[in-house]
Amino acid sequence: MRALCQGSARAQVVIGAGYGDEGKGLLTDALVAPLRAHALVVRFNGGAQAGHTVTLPDGRRHVFHHVGSGALAGALTYLSRFFVANPILLAAEIGDLATLGVRPKIAIDHDAPVTTPYDMMINQFVEKARGRARHGSCGLGFGETIERCLDPRFALAVRDLGDRAGLRAHLSRIRAEWLPRRLASLRAWPIEAADAAIVGSDGVLEHWLDDAEAFLGAVTVCEMGGLAGVLVFEGAQGLMLDQHRGAFPYVTRSNTGLKNVLALASEAEIAHLDVVYATRAHVTRHGAGPLAHELDRPPSAAVVDATNIANPWQGRLRFGTLDLQILASAIAADLADAASSGIAVSHRLAVTCLDQIGAAMDFVDNGEVRRASPEGLAAAAADAVGARRLMTSFGPTRDTICVSQEGGMRAAASTANRTTASMKPILVIPEARSAIRDPAPDPGSPLRSGRDDTNTTEPIRLVVSAGVGQ
Repeated sequence: MRALCQGSARAQVVIGAGYGDEGKGLLTDALVAPLRAHALVVRFNGGAQAGHTVTLPDGRRHVFHHVGSGALAGALTYLSRFFVANPILLAAEIGDLATLGVRPKIAIDHDAPVTTPYDMMINQFVEKARGRARHGSCGLGFGETIERCLDPRFALAVRDLGDRAGLRAHLSRIRAEWLPRRLASLRAWPIEAADAAIVGSDGVLEHWLDDAEAFLGAVTVCEMGGLAGVLVFEGAQGLMLDQHRGAFPYVTRSNTGLKNVLALASEAEIAHLDVVYATRAHVTRHGAGPLAHELDRPPSAAVVDATNIANPWQGRLRFGTLDLQILASAIAADLADAASSGIAVSHRLAVTCLDQIGAAMDFVDNGEVRRASPEGLAAAAADAVGARRLMTSFGPTRDTICVSQEGGMRAAASTANRTTASMKPILVIPEARSAIRDPAPDPGSPLRSGRDDTNTTEPIRLVVSAGVGQ
């Protein structure tokens, strides 16, 4: 069993209850704000394909990928063994945060799997080959990394990044053996000549080795038990995309609910989890797959989404009417996972984007379309999911959030006051520095990023080539 994370007898959790894009970044920032540097934000699933937007009251804005969404408030980020690391994309994010005057502190588990450029290539080549039958991936290799790591011969974790010569040999094997085998199994082999040239480029391989070296320089590799802080677990994607409960194959290769949190909480000897399930006032989905009560346009002229723009891999953001029974069923199924865990779990509902629905909006309740004010819709949703506590958001910043009763952010602040005075950090986590190269992109490469789940962001314009960059 791993050591107790100091100050963590009780922890908070943010989980998306839909298809992603529910406001998890906003809510994480709000929970962390009273705690500031005393908070430890734990990414417990997904990877750098997530796009969690935080806008501060002063107007600064960042879309988080690797780094936890509490970083603008000063929180430490911990990337657990369930998080898939991508050295190329961390480089870009650290650079973006530096422009805001932020140097995040990042720690990572040595068992966290690592994405290679060949996972990204496989992902994008396969989606291209599927044509109109695409699954809605955004091409960053998240799911392909999980698949490759199931085979011990080709697995790659953070612990393996320190030996450059050994890493070069391992990457060469992945390129020569795994990539063609995997593409053939997905009926995407052989590939076009231009794509083959990218695969065969030694420049791609060597540049990624540089990225891996820079990655290690930007993070501290340790177990969660070596850190001190009040824990806030930040989820990625949403319950409707869970690999076991979503509509296959339109899912993410991830446990998007409590399953991973319960494992980490047990190891950290956490006794109680306070879970915030997040939903918009309407439903969104980015990428292919079923969407109940889908609309042919945004539900209101006031709907604004600067994060989820159309990209070649997922297309446009789709909209639907919120169905309270679908929402309640997803949350109930997730809470059932905790029933025999020995960890007490309480839950509340957060409804975001209420400022975008005008005076009233439709929702579905027991198969009937109803219409209510923003406050009425949120109250009906909370009642449907059995949540006695409610958070409502009427804007993109933490100061627009209302909490229905004592708890939440106020409880977090109280917890911080009780625990941080006695906490002594076991490890000193340095600030990540943006000393990672930003070479000129190769305009001939087809491997530009979208995102690899529905929590998408503006395209990073990543190019995987001899001149990887953004």
